[in-house]
This record gives sequence, structure tokens and C-alpha cells, in this order.
Amino acid sequence: MSRPLSDQERRKQISIRGIVGAESVAELKRGFNRHLHFTLVKDRNVATPRDYYFALAHTVRDHLVGRWIRTQQYYYEKDPKRIYYLSLEFYMGRTLQNTMINLGLQNACDEAVYQLGLDMEELEEIEEDAGLGNGGLGRLAACFLDSMATLGLAAYGYGIRYEYGIFNQKIRDGWQVEEADDWLRHGNPWEKARPEYMLPVHFYGRVEHSASGAKWIDTQVVLALPYDTPVPGYMNNTVNTMRLWSARAPNDFNLRDFNVGDYIQAVLDRNLAENISRVLYPNDNFFEGKELRLKQEYFVVAATLQDIIRRFKASKFGSTDSVRTVFDSFPDQVAIQLNDTHPAMAIPELMRIFVDIEKLPWDKAWDITRRTFAYTNHTVLPEALERWPVDLVEKLLPRHLQIIYEINQRHLDHIASLFPNDVDRLRRMSLIEEGDTKRINMAHLCIVGSHAVNGVAKIHSEIVKTQVFEDFAELEPEKFQNKTNGITPRRWLLLCNPGLAELIAEFVDDDLFIREVAKVKQENKVKFALYLEKEYKVKINPSSMFDVHVKRIHEYKRQLMNCLHIITMYNRIRRDPSKLFVPRTVIIGGKAAPGYHMAKMIIKLINAVAQVVNNDPMVGSKLKVIFLENYRVSLAEKGTLGGTCCGEGVSLNPMVLQQETNPKLLTTSSSCLCVLLAVIPATDLSEQISTAGTEASGTGNMKFMLNGALTIGTMDGANVEMAEEAGEENLFIFGMRVEDVTELDKKGYNAQLYYDRLPELKQAVDQIKSGFFSPKEPNLFNDVVNMLFHHDR
Repeated sequence: MSRPLSDQERRKQISIRGIVGAESVAELKRGFNRHLHFTLVKDRNVATPRDYYFALAHTVRDHLVGRWIRTQQYYYEKDPKRIYYLSLEFYMGRTLQNTMINLGLQNACDEAVYQLGLDMEELEEIEEDAGLGNGGLGRLAACFLDSMATLGLAAYGYGIRYEYGIFNQKIRDGWQVEEADDWLRHGNPWEKARPEYMLPVHFYGRVEHSASGAKWIDTQVVLALPYDTPVPGYMNNTVNTMRLWSARAPNDFNLRDFNVGDYIQAVLDRNLAENISRVLYPNDNFFEGKELRLKQEYFVVAATLQDIIRRFKASKFGSTDSVRTVFDSFPDQVAIQLNDTHPAMAIPELMRIFVDIEKLPWDKAWDITRRTFAYTNHTVLPEALERWPVDLVEKLLPRHLQIIYEINQRHLDHIASLFPNDVDRLRRMSLIEEGDTKRINMAHLCIVGSHAVNGVAKIHSEIVKTQVFEDFAELEPEKFQNKTNGITPRRWLLLCNPGLAELIAEFVDDDLFIREVAKVKQENKVKFALYLEKEYKVKINPSSMFDVHVKRIHEYKRQLMNCLHIITMYNRIRRDPSKLFVPRTVIIGGKAAPGYHMAKMIIKLINAVAQVVNNDPMVGSKLKVIFLENYRVSLAEKGTLGGTCCGEGVSLNPMVLQQETNPKLLTTSSSCLCVLLAVIPATDLSEQISTAGTEASGTGNMKFMLNGALTIGTMDGANVEMAEEAGEENLFIFGMRVEDVTELDKKGYNAQLYYDRLPELKQAVDQIKSGFFSPKEPNLFNDVVNMLFHHDR
């Protein structure tokens, strides 16, 4: 007879997967069948796997709804200060497994699905990623929502419900090809439309001034329809809300055409309004000054601020009789965080509401506005900083341009009073940049209009203070802070790597723990090797070092440097095949912005190098190169439990894994989904190699380290603090520090010197240049080589 569980063991079981009770399993099965019949109108004879996924999703959502309503009732009753996180991106990924874990339902759902004769991994795999972000900025926003709910904070995420998220990446003949991400084509079981809260958003028009103030008139109206998604905290009954806005044309849109009889065209023209929420701009750390993008940015802030003010006025703090005093408590009840400069138009928009509509005096309105907003800076790259042309803002948002000019004039008057005759300082600190095209510097607007400004890692925050916004930090040093990025450990350990999570919860002694960690890592590697072999037709040695570099493709993230290292390792093996070489599988993945020529050339080069390396018999299993197609949240995080491969009955238990190679395991053609394990839990070596001073923080570096990978990296972003916490001896740190990069910039960088001095580097570059990796097109990579010698930042 087994002994009863101790309280600690019981808590561990609950925290890892949730306890299975016969009653809860039966209830889940009843809910599943009810939704299959009454929500999806299907029975088991005609239902598809997607129907089963939707039935399960609706069943799990049922367990959220009561908590969701009660959380909102509690906020209404207690009226706490509310946090509004404004972001143009929320890279949410999949919802089902995260929700089951946060509600403690994972085990019960697994058992219910098993008893229904279905496969949980197969159902989870059907869910579309909510790819509403490009990379770190959007994923950070998603992690913040999860963590704020877990902390029980009254927090709301506000963004856009893009019909098409980040494109799906296909690799064809080594080239990136983009396909539309129609993630909503089958519907989204997690969202709830709220047409009763639909709000008007105005564009274009003109401004009329009178004795009673300014009026923005003759505008074109677009409606913002909110869709709410529940955000559950971890095991605490709190369920917060992410509200995403979808653009809708009003019924009288283009009515003048209707009046002259062109009804069909009037209806078709509605698309012009609804295009605002059609597609996510696929640029990461790059500013694209398109009118549609500015429309998106204003659309989300205009709808959100109306919603925030409605909620504030409905509270006990907003119900005072006096218009002059009603907003006095606004900053005590409302905190608005601007996730980079994309929602910066919220500052002039709130001023417009206060001054034009609520008739507050300018100084009072400005004081309330500054105390309400805080700004997170996400990049120091010049090409990423938003600078909107004045003429475009004037055309689209004429009143906002006037307000920005007024903010700037008062700001410059203040600077001039502190630094008389310092014209250069006024130019540097102005919100308006003069030049061939007058532009509004949105970062300057955010700094001037906020009470707090933060970078996202210690080194990044220092660069923000001492280099990028030095004048502003000198003026208001107390305003500048650091908030190092974090990640949600539930998602990036418990969901991502349940085997390791269970092991950590055991609290075993160090020596045994390290051996067990290695065992879990090897199990993850074997399963991921199976997946790679199946998908890429490359035989992977699961006992090789998995060397992984996954993130957006960008010159500053230095995938090209990694590629030069691959070529160098390849040449070393060919030069002396008998020499000892630790077998290595290099895995690179990430998307290039569709218009980013150099990033696309780097993807093509990596694939061309992989083609040569993977097919060279002299290299054999010592070195393999994989470019992961369509890298996304679900490929990073997907984890499975279980000890058996459901397709071929191949054991994946640790006893088998102790044999470093298992021929049957590595040659199975099983299409079973239980081998679809993610890249992060399988990684041995995490590549975090950006040029020092360019990566704001990084979050992948934390996810890899959390899952037991060693880090090779530069002293950049959060790597610096990781090295401080873990001890620099426990990371492989290399390369220039920020001050070295600055010094080299001053002195002048000459690539030719390195090429002439380092024979292995010269050989690698010559091979790229000569067409060794592109024999049919010898000049294919001339642009890459030219960049290396003449434009390599």
C-alpha cells in the first residue's frame, strides 16, 4: 500500500499539473460532449479533429468565465488603480495549454480526452498561433499580461485584432517566401465580441477655432469594435482582460456616393475603413512611415482612451459633480504604459479630450497627462525610432498636430529658461526635427509627456540615459529608470518543459539533480531530433551539441557571424577529418521583414551553406545545419509529457535514452505528434551574440537559460545581468563591450585588416564570394560580401 502524500508533495502535484478527480473528469467529458452537440452542432460520426479542438477549448473556457466575471465584479466593487498596457503587438501564441495549466486543469483534461478516445497533443497542435506580434516587444507584452494576472493586478492589455498576423514563412530553394497568416479563418474560441462597447474614431477633417475653444470637424469616422480575451492568472482565480479593437465602417460610410446612386461602390469602399485592422506590419526594429500604420497607431489609442475614460467616469472617483475636479484623481486611478512609441499619439489624444471636450485648462490637463503616462523604450537603433512627417500628421490628425506644436513650444520655452542662448540644445531636444522633411520625433514626445521612462535591461537603460536621450536625462534624471525584461516562468518552463519542471519540484541534491537534468535534456533532444529528421530529411545525431540561434533575422543580431563560424567549422573538419571534433547541430531560425534585402540574403546564405555541409560525406554526423522554417511561439514552447511514441510504439523513456543512439528511434517514420517537442527545451548552447549596445534586452536568452542551456554571448542586453547573477564563469562571454564598440566607431572600422590577418576568416569569405556555396550563381552573395567590407555596422 502506497503511503499518503505529504502536504508538500500534494502542493507540488497541484502546482505542476493539477490533481485528477473522477468528478472533474466526468464534468469535463460532459462539457466536451455538450459543446460538440450544441455549440458546434456535430456528433462523433461527422466531427473532425478541429471540431474536437473547439469542443475542448470551449469546455476549458467554461472554467474561465465565472472567474472572469467575478474578477471584473471585484474590480468594480473595490475600484483599485487600474493598469492599461497599450501595445501595437501582443504575440500571444497558443492559449489552450497555458489556460489549462493556469487553472490547474491539465491532468483532468488529459484524462478526459484520453477517456474520450482522443489524443491531447493532436488537439493542441490544431490551435492556430495568435501571431499578433513580430518578436520580443510583442512577446514581452503577452508575458506581462500573464504575470500581472498572476500578481492579481487590475490590468488590461489594449491592442489591435489583426485579421492577418505575422506572415507564415516558407523556405523555397533556400529563399524566404511570405504567406498570409489567416489565423481567424476557422474562428477563435477564446474571444468574445463586445459590440455594445463599439466606439467612433475620427480621421482627416479640419479644425475650427472659436471663443469656446477648438473643434475638430468634417472628419471621417471609423468604428472600433472590441473583442475581449480572458487572461488567467496562475492558480489564483484572477482572470484579466485583453481587449483588441477591430475596425468597422459605419453604416453611413460614403453615404454621398449612395445619394448619387452608386450604392455598390459605397458598400465596397467600406473596405478602406476596415483595412485599418487587416494586417500586422511585419517589421521588427524598423520604422515604416506609411499612412496606414499611423492610422493603426491612432485607431488603437483613440478607442482605448475613450474606453478608459468611460470606465473611470463610472467609478466612484469619476462621479463627482464638478467637471473641473472630476479628473483630479485620474492619475491615482489610471496608469497607462506605452509599449514603445507606437501608441505615442495617446499623449496628444488625452490632451485633446481634456482641453477640447472636457474644457480643462491647459496646465491642469498637462499635469494630469504627464502623471498618467509612462513610456518603455525598446530600441536604440536609429532606423527603429519613429519620426512621423508633419504633413502626414497634419492631413490625418490636424488637431493633434496643433497640440503637439503647443506641447513643443511650452517644452522649448522651459529649456530656454534653463539654458539661455543654447540653440543647439533646443534643436536636439525639440519634438519637431527640421530638415528636408519636417518630422515629429515620437520618442521625444513620449519622454516629455510621461512621468517615467524605462529601458528594458540595465545596460540598455544606461545607453538611453547617457547617449540616446542624454539631454532629457540631464534635465529630469529622476524620470529615467530601468525595468529589465522578464518572462513568464509558467509558460516558458512548466508548459515548455514539463519534465524539467517536475524534476525541479523534487528538490533533489545537486549531483543527482545535474545528472537528472542531463537525462531530461537528452530526452528532449531525441524527440526534437526525430522532428527535425521528419521535417527536414536530415539525419541528426541526438548526442551532438544542439547549438541554437533563433530570433528575428537582423544584421545587429549577427546570424551572419554565426554563418561564418559554421563555414569555419566545416573547413576545419575537411582539413583534418581525423581530428577530435565535438559533433554539433547548428539550428538557426527566424523571419526577415519582407522588405529587408540583406536579412533575406542571410537566410539564403545559411540555407546554401546547410546544403553543402549536410551533404558532404567527409563531414558525416560531425556537423549538421538546419534553418527552422516559420519559427514562432508554438515552435519555441511546445512541450509534451509521456513515455511512449504513439505512432510506432517506440519507447522514449530515460532508460532507452541512456543509450546515446538508438537506431529504431532515429529511423522511425512516425508522424505522431508527441515528437513535436520545442527547440528551447532541446538546446545545449544558446546563441545571444548581438553587437554590444544594440540588443535592448532579449527574452530568448532567459528562456534558454531557464531550460538548462548554456549561453554564448556578448555583454549586451540582459546577458549582462544574467552573467552578474549566474557568475560570468558560467557563460561563454566574448567580443567587444559597449565602450569598445564606441571606441572602434571613433577610430574607424576597417574590415580589410581582419580579412588580411585571419586566414580562416579569409577562406570563409572567399568561399562565399567565389560561389563555393552557390555554384550555379557564383555572384549570388556579392551583396553580402560587399556589406561585410564596406557597410558592416
